[in-house]
Amino acid sequence: TGLASWYGDAFNGRPTATGERFDMNALTAAHKTLPLPALVEVTNVENGRRVVLRVNDRGPFVDDRIIDLSRGAATELGLISRGVGRVRVRYVGPAPRIGGGARLQQASAEPTPPRPRQDQRFWVQAAAFASREAAALTASDLGQASVQSADVGGRPMFRVVMGPWSDANTAEQARQGVVARGFRDALLISGR
Repeated sequence: TGLASWYGDAFNGRPTATGERFDMNALTAAHKTLPLPALVEVTNVENGRRVVLRVNDRGPFVDDRIIDLSRGAATELGLISRGVGRVRVRYVGPAPRIGGGARLQQASAEPTPPRPRQDQRFWVQAAAFASREAAALTASDLGQASVQSADVGGRPMFRVVMGPWSDANTAEQARQGVVARGFRDALLISGR
């Protein structure tokens, strides 16, 4: 548990420590010590919002911060306007590699990853709409997707979601498949 900050515009499109291009709207993060790439669950301790992020960069380079979030991640966690917030970070496991990234050498003996909580589940949010009809049409086009309603800032929104999966790697692979089908802003969401 510690402070998180976010970074965006100045680094957008630049290479990360893994060789991937930084996308300020993607759900990614930078961490000082975790193996790259990794998946982490980040919880805003003040509002309870949680999201699974891909750690693909090094940082933050400010002593009192434990993680740097992309603009997209900060938005999902409700930290965008404040710039800094208190979060809890939990290592989920290694993230699948995305083509084109630099290959990192791995230690010959890998640490035992933490066991996922039995009640932990993961979903992919392909898109969100103000119109239930648009969400239903998209869910039908995707197949094996459902529509969930949510209140966002006092307005009804309709999310197109797939899942749940019990492990983050499988869910991340599904998210990448959804991105490949044209939903660039697909999110990986965790919950119970």
